[in-house]
Amino acid sequence: MSWTVETARERLQAWLNAEMAVSTGQSYRIGARQLNRASLADIREQILFWRNEVARLERGSRPGARVMRVVPRDL
Repeated sequence: MSWTVETARERLQAWLNAEMAVSTGQSYRIGARQLNRASLADIREQILFWRNEVARLERGSRPGARVMRVVPRDL
């Protein structure tokens, strides 16, 4: 998938905010409604992914192996 470095930074910040929200409470109830947040392990996995994506995009490299071609020449 392809995204810009700005989009990757926004997603990373969103997951960092989610980690902060989970640290104050995994779930809560208001009246008859209840909110259950994502697990901390899932959130940390996403944080790691987006940190790597931001770093990759800032370096300007693409995922996958780099293929180079060499042509031998006789001198």
